[in-house]
Amino acid sequence: ITRHFPIRIRIKVPPQEKLLLVFTLSRSAFIAMNHAFKIIGALLVLSHSGFGFGITGISQRQVPSWQFSRTLVPDNKRITQFHALHESVGLGEKALKANANKTINPFKAAIAKAGVISFIASMCLALPVGLYPLQALYRANIISKITKERCSLRVGQFCSRWLMRIFPFANIRVVRSKEEEEEEPVPTIWVCNHTSMLDVFLLMAVDKRMRGTNKRQIKIIYWKDLEKNPVTKLLFTMCGFISVEMEDNGNGNKNSYKTSSFRSLLKDTKQAFEDGFDIGILPEGQLNISPENGLQPVFPGAYTLAKMSRRPIRMLGIHGLNQLWHADETIGINVTGRKVSIRAYPPGQKFENADQFVAAFENVIGHYGANGEDLPDWKKWLDGTAWE
Repeated sequence: ITRHFPIRIRIKVPPQEKLLLVFTLSRSAFIAMNHAFKIIGALLVLSHSGFGFGITGISQRQVPSWQFSRTLVPDNKRITQFHALHESVGLGEKALKANANKTINPFKAAIAKAGVISFIASMCLALPVGLYPLQALYRANIISKITKERCSLRVGQFCSRWLMRIFPFANIRVVRSKEEEEEEPVPTIWVCNHTSMLDVFLLMAVDKRMRGTNKRQIKIIYWKDLEKNPVTKLLFTMCGFISVEMEDNGNGNKNSYKTSSFRSLLKDTKQAFEDGFDIGILPEGQLNISPENGLQPVFPGAYTLAKMSRRPIRMLGIHGLNQLWHADETIGINVTGRKVSIRAYPPGQKFENADQFVAAFENVIGHYGANGEDLPDWKKWLDGTAWE
């Protein structure tokens, strides 16, 4: 653990024997866990040799009737809008048909499902093993809060990345431009669509390949009720993720935020930028039960934070992850496909208002989330020419 997650020690240090014991136990636990995962992973891969891991560059809610559309460009320049169409029961005829078309061989689906379940179970074991020693060091006043958060993020990324390799339940494709690498990365607000409970773990697993090695670590804004899960609470609080409170109104229902939590949200966001972190936001505010039809209603909170902090907005798009763990509880982990892709879009022009941000996110990310490919004229939505 000391090789992968270097820790800066303050001047106040307990007796060397205690410190050595903490690191020795942590290292031994990681070694034992690693060997166990290798054995399980080998058995899984041997059971079906066709599975590989390729990279090329909690709450379930009911859904009401819904239709949402927005456009800011004239009729003669209007492009296809992607509506979040949901039926009051299940996914709706269109969504069910799209879901059925993506089904894979039942044997492959069963193996992939076993991989997803093994990944989740292993994360529930690996995260406490990796994070509790850091929590002990922080409570003993040996490491600072920032060091705890940075090391916890590395632990989360390390566990997500390696467990997805040990349990290769998906073919993951990462798309980004090499010329996007920045010598001095600027503080940024990253926005992404929300298709599955696996979204955060995927973002952590492919972060280096998606954003490059010279990037600031991301603190994600999340729904506080996710802390009801002890493992999720441990990960999010140790990483310093920022919580926001809202009512559990159900997927597809309008979010009802508690305004009393906004002040602490703004304060924590400002502090995160000062500490050298970026901010990650899921503007839909809830899981999307039918990403093949477009996005849920998009909230402009990311634009508000960007305007107040004077930080740029970067967009990320996820496609196909809902085929492994669906947002609809009637489907759940019923695997219908293994192809997953994630797209990191380059920086664009500064949005002049919230409506421009919402329209750009709906069109660019809505299209990618539904189809797994770029909108043909996506650049005009980022460089501002869509509004000329």
